[in-house]
Amino acid sequence: MSYFKSTTSLLEPLTAHSSLDDWLAHCERLHPVGIDLGLERVRVVAQRLGLRLKCPVITVAGTNGKGSTCAMLESVLLQAGYKTGVYSSPHLVHFEERLRLSGESINAADLVAACADVECARGQNDVDVSLTYFEFTTLAIVLLMARAELDVAILEVGLGGRLDAVNIFEPDCAIITSIDMDHMALLGETREAIGFEKAGIMRTGKPVVVSDPLPPQSVLDHALEIGADLWRVGVDFNVTGDKQQWSWAGRGRRYSGLAYPALRGANQLVNAAGVLAALTALRDVLPITAQALRNGLVFVDLPGRFQIVPGQPTLVLDVAHNPHAVAALAANLDAMGFFPTTHAVFGVMADKDFGLILARMNALVDNWYFTDLPTPRSAAASELLQAWQAQNKRKDVLAATFSSPELAFEAALKAADPTDRMVVFGSFYTVGGILKDGVPQLQATHLPKS
Repeated sequence: MSYFKSTTSLLEPLTAHSSLDDWLAHCERLHPVGIDLGLERVRVVAQRLGLRLKCPVITVAGTNGKGSTCAMLESVLLQAGYKTGVYSSPHLVHFEERLRLSGESINAADLVAACADVECARGQNDVDVSLTYFEFTTLAIVLLMARAELDVAILEVGLGGRLDAVNIFEPDCAIITSIDMDHMALLGETREAIGFEKAGIMRTGKPVVVSDPLPPQSVLDHALEIGADLWRVGVDFNVTGDKQQWSWAGRGRRYSGLAYPALRGANQLVNAAGVLAALTALRDVLPITAQALRNGLVFVDLPGRFQIVPGQPTLVLDVAHNPHAVAALAANLDAMGFFPTTHAVFGVMADKDFGLILARMNALVDNWYFTDLPTPRSAAASELLQAWQAQNKRKDVLAATFSSPELAFEAALKAADPTDRMVVFGSFYTVGGILKDGVPQLQATHLPKS
């Protein structure tokens, strides 16, 4: 369905003097549904704005690993001296996190001004174009990127790829990370169908890096059909390594003796390999030195991706919110070694397969703290508890429900001994609720129980 109508809006008019929160609330009211995949509406408003990116563009799609891939690209390119812009979503705490210019989050005043420009274009020529929250804010963010005179723009796909708002901008290189079952109601019920949607970011004659070791055939077929320059892990580039270092080789270039990425977890090596492939494919337009590459991987930082916070107890923060990501989280937790008790704070959206998520974590978790989240799209803590009870076979495990991530976290910390482990995972709202006042520095207030 198309949403174009005469400008007779009943919404209270906003100006460049309104707050960012006011604008975001306005965006939430504009469109009849929250997610409405398609490019027609957003392309019309982009054309009215004269919006285009004049620098090289890297677009990143995938089920998991998109944020980490964008962060590693950004870190390496910053080390190489380039002025970078990164658009990623969702945010953990503040909306301004969605746009980083040269590694720094954009300020709210600039976003407000850009929102005012998008609103003006949206109602141009007395034809009011209805945009979703994501479409409106994407245009505002890319407008700021276009005005920043960047050397390179990195765009993370919000959902799918083919019909996602960022796909109106032409990429010089596309990256497709791991693909698995998520958002099936919108993207399809099979991995092949989901892969086809992700493949929509490819362009004829342009490099596309596929870092999933076992990609759906639909991805490979689409690359062949449109004549994209396919870079496939295990075929066009490879990685090897031991406990100390790793190496990358592909299409006439090799990097040896690399330190592992600062982002923790075995899955990050797959993401890093894709980053090196993309940068190699773009070496004619974005040349980088080996030292910039090494430093970029060492200094990369991205909160909430298997983020280990030393303390008493040890704290792990991870936005793993689908079975594929949680499987990686479980493997990473298992590799950490022994902890007497693991306390898990968990909240997630209602459309996720939380039964399978719980099944993959049950063996590692001793105490569960299920939480409600501040969005109507979330599963209630009581639903999570019921799903856990239906499959739990351990008599030594405790579980409780809480009305917020903060209250669940407080209860877990109160129950934890200094040598225990706390894991906060699931939705961005879950991890963001713990990070809203900064990274917690835990110091247990009681001695281990005798």
